[in-house]
Amino acid sequence: MTLAPVATDWKHPDKIRPAAMPGAIPFARVLDKVSYKSRPLSSVPAGSGLKAVPGYGGMPVLGRTAEIIFDGLGMSERVWERMGAVSWVQAFGIKFVMALGPDATQAVFTNKDKAFSQTGWDYFIGPFFNRGLMLLDFEEHLYHRRIMQEAFTRTRLAGYLERADQLVQGDLKRWPANGTIYAYPTLKRLSLDIATDIFMGSTVGEDDARLQTAFIDTVRAGTALLRRDFPIGRWHRGLEGRKVLEQYFRTRLPEKRANDGDDLFATLCHVRSEAGEAFSDDDIVSHMIFLMMAAHDTSTITTSAVLAALAAHPEWQDKAREQSMAIDGDLTLDSLDSLTVLDIVIKESLRLVAPVPSLPRKAIKDTELLGHFLPAGTQVSVSPWFSHYMPEFWTNPYAFDPDRFTEPRREDKNHRYAWVPFGGGAHKCIGMYFGTQEVKTLLHHLLRTYRWTTPPGYVVPWDLVSLPMPADGLPLTLHAL
Repeated sequence: MTLAPVATDWKHPDKIRPAAMPGAIPFARVLDKVSYKSRPLSSVPAGSGLKAVPGYGGMPVLGRTAEIIFDGLGMSERVWERMGAVSWVQAFGIKFVMALGPDATQAVFTNKDKAFSQTGWDYFIGPFFNRGLMLLDFEEHLYHRRIMQEAFTRTRLAGYLERADQLVQGDLKRWPANGTIYAYPTLKRLSLDIATDIFMGSTVGEDDARLQTAFIDTVRAGTALLRRDFPIGRWHRGLEGRKVLEQYFRTRLPEKRANDGDDLFATLCHVRSEAGEAFSDDDIVSHMIFLMMAAHDTSTITTSAVLAALAAHPEWQDKAREQSMAIDGDLTLDSLDSLTVLDIVIKESLRLVAPVPSLPRKAIKDTELLGHFLPAGTQVSVSPWFSHYMPEFWTNPYAFDPDRFTEPRREDKNHRYAWVPFGGGAHKCIGMYFGTQEVKTLLHHLLRTYRWTTPPGYVVPWDLVSLPMPADGLPLTLHAL
């Protein structure tokens, strides 16, 4: 079965439709009507005062998988209208509770009774990103996060920026003065180079294409329908990709153990706890695989979304360029902070295209969510994507409107958890400032070097099988200034 990507029409952003399979969304909505039969997720303990979680499974075997992939936002909207913020569905071979809207998001992310565990990720990416920072829980997570935080102080960030600035300027010399490029793979290669240099103190070199493929395969494997290691299919490719990444980092461990360095890899090799405990080789490899993926995947998605938006809205491209042209001398954290137009353009792009559209958790004990009973073992999915389009919080939510993030509007303040592209709570993205500054660095130099356009009527075919990516590579026509 070939699953269609979803396209966002930036000129007419109310149109979100499949790019490769005309009629897929109407088909998904037919499935929704045919399969609808609500029933409770489980019984409720007597005297608890809680409600059962309503929901419906959908088609046999597939459940509502096709609806989620073809029409995820539309399906979420219909579920919200019928059953509210808490309901269950069946998809990708499991039942899970959809936690929709900022109130449900806040309850899960703040996790006051420590009922919601990161083991929710295990079903999707556990075999591929085992023991990465995002997959750890509670005290263990905090211990590892404190160590990681040492890599993201402002002093270190300034050094990272200087190196990223050099890499971006050097890379842009290889871009054509005029002509068409496929922005997504070009940006992915560059962001991987930046992450490798900053986190490992080295360059990828001849391993570039092999590592890109490995990271893509491991990320996309989590939504495989065939979840066994047969010698075909997405799951198998993900497991093979994990092997490639492990081999890459393990072969470099001895050198990092033997020598001091100021990159993240070296830090993980030498750090000790108060009791003198050190990370094992396995932990270091797992952290590096996860951090490298997070560092280059999300920045590539965000930069792609911004480039597409600025191509469709040249007036915003001109506003952002004016600020970049006003910067003299070397780029610094302070000068990047002065690019306020890029700030709101990036925020709006993150709203429209959340790099991680859904965030899974798992209830590790009986608990409640907005008055609904969730038994231990319940899989939960929080949807930033849905919250980012709720008209209760966002004016004309399908429109590209960066001014919604400026005073006096500040629509992101309508609810603390209405805009959550970086997650929230204890697991809020540790590298969000670094990632944003990396994206701004690249956009700053692009704005000073080019104008860029897309063909009239072009829509971005966002493939949402796993993390969003332009299915066509995002062709941009560059015009040298």
